[in-house]
Amino acid sequence: MPLLLEDKRAIVSSVNKIVSEAHSAIVLEYRDMTVAEMTELRKKARDAGVYLRVVRNTLARRAMKNTDFECLQDVLVGPVVLAFSMDEPGAAARVISEFVKTNTKLVVKGIGLGGQLLEAQAIDKVAKLPTYLEAISQLMSVMQAPITKLARTLKEPHAKLVRTIAAIRDNKDET
Repeated sequence: MPLLLEDKRAIVSSVNKIVSEAHSAIVLEYRDMTVAEMTELRKKARDAGVYLRVVRNTLARRAMKNTDFECLQDVLVGPVVLAFSMDEPGAAARVISEFVKTNTKLVVKGIGLGGQLLEAQAIDKVAKLPTYLEAISQLMSVMQAPITKLARTLKEPHAKLVRTIAAIRDNKDET
């Protein structure tokens, strides 16, 4: 049954809303996947905060127009499912790279990140991007390192003096 124009507009607007809020997007070809496999993928994606959507390519192109993911328009060919990371850039890539290990029917066609089209082989690199909390902790450790080193440097002359006096005391106690 063909979609009515109002239905198409509703799909385009809902996908456009998701696209405008997403941090990254992955285009996947799902040819020959069973319903059970697709359901399992959807469940894993939902648990990770990833939005999955099967949309006609022409409607997806319209929804992605004038967004950061306009670079994905060339890979929207054939039966594809779109995966959008809503919370952090690497979330969709982590779910997809885990799922692809056990299911070879799902094929990554392209990744959109920061307005750039990344090749399918970059899925592992994107999956290894730190989460928000990991990035914050890495930043804090980098910011804390110079202060810690300064405190150790300032403390060292006093500590060396104390160790020297203790060594002299121990030496006198032995004699």
